[in-house]
Amino acid sequence: MPFLYAGIGAAIGVIVGVVIGILYRKKVAEKAIGSAEEQAKKIVNDAMHDAEAKKKEALLEAKEEILTLKNETENELKERRKEVSRQERRIAQKEENIDAKMANLDQKEAALGDKQKQLDELKGEIEETLRKEILTLEKISGTTTEEAKEMLLARAESEIAHETALKLSEYEARFKEEADNKAKDILSLAIQRCAADHVSEVAISVVSLPNEEMKGRIIGREGRNIRTIETMTGVELIIDDTPEVITISGFDPIRREVARLALEKLISDGRIHPARIEEMVEKAQRDVENSIKQAGEKAIFETGVHGINPEVIKLLGRLKYRTSYGQNVLRHSIEVSLLSGMLADELGVDSTLAKRAGLLHDIGKALTQEAEGSHVQLGVEVAQKYHENKDVIHAIEAHHGDVEARSVVAFIVQAADAISAARPGARRENVENYIKRLQKLEELANEFNGVDKSFAIQAGREIRIMVKPEVISDDQMKLLAHDIAQKIEGELEYPGQIKVNLIRESRIIDYAK
Repeated sequence: MPFLYAGIGAAIGVIVGVVIGILYRKKVAEKAIGSAEEQAKKIVNDAMHDAEAKKKEALLEAKEEILTLKNETENELKERRKEVSRQERRIAQKEENIDAKMANLDQKEAALGDKQKQLDELKGEIEETLRKEILTLEKISGTTTEEAKEMLLARAESEIAHETALKLSEYEARFKEEADNKAKDILSLAIQRCAADHVSEVAISVVSLPNEEMKGRIIGREGRNIRTIETMTGVELIIDDTPEVITISGFDPIRREVARLALEKLISDGRIHPARIEEMVEKAQRDVENSIKQAGEKAIFETGVHGINPEVIKLLGRLKYRTSYGQNVLRHSIEVSLLSGMLADELGVDSTLAKRAGLLHDIGKALTQEAEGSHVQLGVEVAQKYHENKDVIHAIEAHHGDVEARSVVAFIVQAADAISAARPGARRENVENYIKRLQKLEELANEFNGVDKSFAIQAGREIRIMVKPEVISDDQMKLLAHDIAQKIEGELEYPGQIKVNLIRESRIIDYAK
């Protein structure tokens, strides 16, 4: 029991101690809290004092800034008002000046109106005086105003024609002298440097026979051999009384050449029958094709023109068997190519391009017997097909004047073509066509007013014209000669050039009785 009470007392003592400790801690805590609250209040009060102070400072600064801006704005407004006042004064001054000027203009306009009235009155008086003077002059001269105008116009026209003829003669003489000298130098040099062989061919070929018996063998039984030859080659064999000769006739020179070679092979072999004829004709065709190719390649080598399409080279070779007015077209093309290159060198133009254009300018003639169209048109189509240079195509198109030449190369090819064709002996011309050309030349000259007679002389290279002296004056002769030359150029085709020679002769005849 005593131990029980002692334990209870100890427990109570512990509990009392704990309670006392708790109460003590509570007092300490309350004291600490009270101290913290006081400090917090103090901090809040200090912060509020600082905030009030800063607020007052901010308000003062804002008031000062507002005051400054107000002063600046007021100063700026004052300046602007001053500027506006100055502008208003200027505008007012300008308005005063404008008003003054308008007043002056009104005065001047009124004065001009008065002067215009005076001028109108004076003009009327002058016109009336002029009319009276004209009537007086008409009475004195015995001519009307229209007649006088016509006389003055005729006189002016005569004077203008005289001046024009003089100027034209002066310019023509000067340009002609310079151009002739330069052209003669260039052309003579080019012609001297070009020495080409020329072949004259006809529409027939002749084959020699070893004996007269061969004619019968060529004809064959019932004519079967000669029919086979003519059928396969497309030519006509003429076997007449001419001894030991057979004539091959045909307009296609390639077919004639095939027939000639085939006949020579048959005569040499001695076996003549349809099967052998077919074999020999085929061999002759191959030989001619090889000859055509070699001729084209030789032309390329001779002119130094490279990079030409193989098909174009074959067409060039075909020109070996083509003639124009008796002139071999391939030799003519080579000559034009060489001349074009020389002329281009003298003029400082691309000679390679000029030679190429000269070589191909008549390429269309290789197709004229197979296709429709002129050789110029066919040549242009061939050049375009094989993608030739545009300057070469234009030179082909313009070398006969079908279109106007627009490049130096085209003019060079025209000149070289004319040189080659107009050279004496280069071409033959049909007598009938020649006579027609001479007649046409005289007809063209006779169409002009004032022409009395005309005569084509020197194989058509000169037209001599007699004019009526009472119709054509000396001054008008120069203009008439120029007009006739222009018409001949536009309507006639001819090699070289034609001299237009005008003659004005006055004869007075009287008789002593």
